Amino acid sequence: MSEQWLQQIKWNSDGLVPAIAQDHLTGKVLMVAWMNQEALALTVQENRAIYWSRSRQKLWRKGEESGHVQQLHDIRLDCDDDVILLSVEQLGGIACHTGREHCFFKTLKEGEWVAVEPVLKDPNTIYDK
Repeated sequence: MSEQWLQQIKWNSDGLVPAIAQDHLTGKVLMVAWMNQEALALTVQENRAIYWSRSRQKLWRKGEESGHVQQLHDIRLDCDDDVILLSVEQLGGIACHTGREHCFFKTLKEGEWVAVEPVLKDPNTIYDK
């Protein structure tokens, strides 16, 4: 496959593009991460979500430590060519490193962010700490 499709993407000044992971059945937004060209190409090649970790400055295969792999079902590019939408199956039902189903578990209530989604699994049992 030609890599011309990668050239159509408007990468930011750091060579990254935001990627939204969405549950392929429910449409629920699971998380947002970043991808560089290599991560995106590998995501398509391996049929699983692979991101660029800005904090660790390396490729991050979602689930490589936790086992919570995101199997790719579909990939889309937005109208401005600067955001990726991944339709995924979240294996294990946990996408967030806090042990929750998704990363958007806080809601604004009376000027404060309040966690409103349950922890499904203690993160200390997911990751070696």
